[in-house]
Amino acid sequence: MRETADIETRLLLEAIFHRYGYDFREYNVSSIKRRFEQHFKEDKLNSISEMIPKVLHDRTYFNELLFDMSVTVTEMFRDPELYRIVRERVVPTLQTYPFINLWNAGCATGEEAYSMAILLHEEGLLSRSQIYATDINMRSIEIAKRGIIPISRMKHYTDNYNKAGGTRSLSDYFLSQYNGAKINNALKKTITFSGHNLVMDGVFAEIHMIICKNVLIYFNKQLQNKVLKLLTESLCLNGFLCLGDKESLEFTEVRKYYEVVDKEAKIYQKKFPF
Repeated sequence: MRETADIETRLLLEAIFHRYGYDFREYNVSSIKRRFEQHFKEDKLNSISEMIPKVLHDRTYFNELLFDMSVTVTEMFRDPELYRIVRERVVPTLQTYPFINLWNAGCATGEEAYSMAILLHEEGLLSRSQIYATDINMRSIEIAKRGIIPISRMKHYTDNYNKAGGTRSLSDYFLSQYNGAKINNALKKTITFSGHNLVMDGVFAEIHMIICKNVLIYFNKQLQNKVLKLLTESLCLNGFLCLGDKESLEFTEVRKYYEVVDKEAKIYQKKFPF
């Protein structure tokens, strides 16, 4: 039965690629299959294969499936230690540049990009910075552009912010709006949200810092190396790459181009030309 589900998963991924151009064929099969199984059970279908005609003929259905497939787990100042170390060990190098390009690859609904904007503001760098926040999921991008955080999350986000070395009050960066908190427009205008497919699209720009957290874990080894090559090519010499806590450059094809800034925080600095 498991082998049959694997075959159905691969057929559905082929259908998605040929119909819509999204290439998930080298993603971790087990992870994708779990998302498919959850989706077809909610739709009261009997198998993954029953999803194929619906995906091929119903764009709305596909968009809902794409949203479920995309990694959208995020929060402001998630992994606070990362932001503290960025302040201490990355910011001094960023301060030497006349202009800073930062790329948040796989930005989901934008909390991570807004967190970095706040950090750069507090370090006096935001006025000469541009943050590019990209994701494969356009529904997530539209949510990110609104910049509205549910009030229920603000206490947790404030705790994260304080642990991350925040120098003010997190509420200073928001305006209360009905049941949510809206990010300050001065921060929003420094961020460009757009669609970008790490698997299929090319080099984004010359970047001084890339944050790509908890994206690689959903790819197989071959695809991980492909995406890491894209990130490395986009990164300027002495630029920084930040990965998720379960990710690493060890045993990858690009490892030789980097030095470790902080092993636990998964921060690397590109020291050799690509």
